[in-house]
Formats: sequence, structure tokens, C-alpha cells
Amino acid sequence: MTDDRELKMPSSVLSPLSSCIRHLIFWPIFIGGLTFDLWTKSAVFGWLGGLREQGVAIIEGFLRLQLAVNTGAAFGIAEGHRVMLVAVSAIALVVILAIFIFARGERKIVVVALALFAAGVSGNLYDRVFNGGLVRDFIDVVYWRGRHWPAFNVADSMLCTAVGLLIISSLFSPESCQKPAQPQK
Repeated sequence: MTDDRELKMPSSVLSPLSSCIRHLIFWPIFIGGLTFDLWTKSAVFGWLGGLREQGVAIIEGFLRLQLAVNTGAAFGIAEGHRVMLVAVSAIALVVILAIFIFARGERKIVVVALALFAAGVSGNLYDRVFNGGLVRDFIDVVYWRGRHWPAFNVADSMLCTAVGLLIISSLFSPESCQKPAQPQK
């Protein structure tokens, strides 16, 4: 027996949006995400300032708040190249905003992803410009006993979430959901 049911996203998530709705989705997510990122960095670094070496366990053996600073991009790429990283981040932010402003008919999921991208890039760009080139990281995940994922922050989480949303969007776009034409016999 074959199952003809397809995996589908709700049409409301994939349908094009009016300009007003796009702005009502994008700007609150962007501003809220940026504000939350900067607040968490400030709060955690203020709270754990004296506990820099120990950190605080949230879920013992899995999740800790541990202060760390990063002079590079993801996984320490381009470490110590502050000017280049600031320039790349600024250009990325301009491109993201241009895509949002000039593209028409974007789906909700794409607008949310662009807002998360903009917030994540802006949060880390703020640190690079106003924190001596040091991006403040504080989330420490142990994925195997004694093995830690590189420390990250809320901005990094928003960037990863945005990538995930764009992948989902491309998998469930109307074009990708169409069945290929069957050859006639």
C-alpha cells in the first residue's frame, strides 16, 4: 500500500505577504532579538564577572553559563582580524536589509529568518565595534563527557535558527513540493 500523503507546511507560512505585514513581522523580531542578545550578554557577564573561571551549571554535565570572549567568527575563523570581521558583518547586514526591503512577496518564514539574521549579525557586530573586537559568548554545551561545543551567545543561536528556517523554507517551497512530471507510457 502506498501513502500519497505529502509532508506539507501550512500555506499561511509559505504564502507571500503584503509589505505592511512583512514590516510588522520583521522589525519587532529584529529589535527584540538584538535587544535580548545585548541584554543577555550584559546580564550574564555582569552576574558572572567574579566567576570567570568556574561558571555556573544550569544542567549539570550538559549546559553551563561560562564567560568567554572570541576575537574571530564561528569556531575562531579569522581570529584577530577585527577590521575585516566588522566590514564583513556590516556588508552582511546591509545585504540582509536590502533583501528584506527590496524583495517582494516573501513568505513569513523567510521574513522571520531575515529578521533573525539581522538581529544576530547586529548583536555580534555591536560587540566587535564597542567591545574592543571581543564578541561575548557565555553558553557552554557539553556534547560528550569532557567535550564542549565552542561557547556561543544568543546572536549565534539566532543565526543558526535563521539558517534552519531558510532550509525549511526551501524544502517546503511551492516549487519543491511539486511532483515531477511522470513520463507517459
